[in-house]
Amino acid sequence: MPKSPSVMGIINVTPDSFSDGGQYSAADIAIEHGLNLVSQGADWLDIGGESTRPGAMPVSAIDEIARTLPVITGLRANTDALISIDTMKPDVAIAAIQAGADMWNDVSAGRFAEDSLEIAAQLNCKLCLMHMQGEPRSMQVAPRYEDVVSEVAAFLVERKNKAIKAGVKASNIWVDPGIGFGKTLKHNTELMRNLDSLSEATGLPILFGASRKRFIAEIDPQAQNADQRLGGSIAVALNAAEHGADIIRVHDVQITKQALKVHAYLANSAMDDDL
Repeated sequence: MPKSPSVMGIINVTPDSFSDGGQYSAADIAIEHGLNLVSQGADWLDIGGESTRPGAMPVSAIDEIARTLPVITGLRANTDALISIDTMKPDVAIAAIQAGADMWNDVSAGRFAEDSLEIAAQLNCKLCLMHMQGEPRSMQVAPRYEDVVSEVAAFLVERKNKAIKAGVKASNIWVDPGIGFGKTLKHNTELMRNLDSLSEATGLPILFGASRKRFIAEIDPQAQNADQRLGGSIAVALNAAEHGADIIRVHDVQITKQALKVHAYLANSAMDDDL
């Protein structure tokens, strides 16, 4: 029986996001968008102030805080939905958690700064550790693995253990296989088929994000633009639910929630018929 995972709505307050760059860069528009996602059923809101698309250039912690903090503050005053800060930088995470965010979603898995994991422990927040081969500017330049599933699992276990050693509670840790972060279509496919084995290997809940990503266009060449990838995004969300994802991070909340609800209903009905 597939899980009924939580849904995390994406709010990019960046000028250069691959999917909606600049669309929600004004704080008031981003807050309105976030509240709209909650009304559509989002359980989480993930706020990001730095693009991590392939080839993206880094921004300063000061700029990230200026972009994200007003949005987090505005959302926290208006909703009880859980809030995640999507950042590699400890200073940004500190500001976000102090403003009311619940999770530090770190694509660097605590490797950006030497004290990242210690700071996560002090913040006592949820921490998502993501796998990425390389860094955003170069991660899609000929990524290579001998066995992508076992290598990603080993990496996530290693980061989990380091986080716990640094004082992070195991119950606060989530992991993300990093679909599209230093991976080819084949690598992404293998990981998506084996999410449950990653959960088993790490003993941790899985945050899964593949919404509108470029690999969908490799499967369907007619989906060259990010906003043409809704069908593929729904397909991978349902696959993730079947393979044990606990949170699915998406741009299109309402339609994803509906797809997950119908998918779970059909699976449960089939089980009832077998009784």
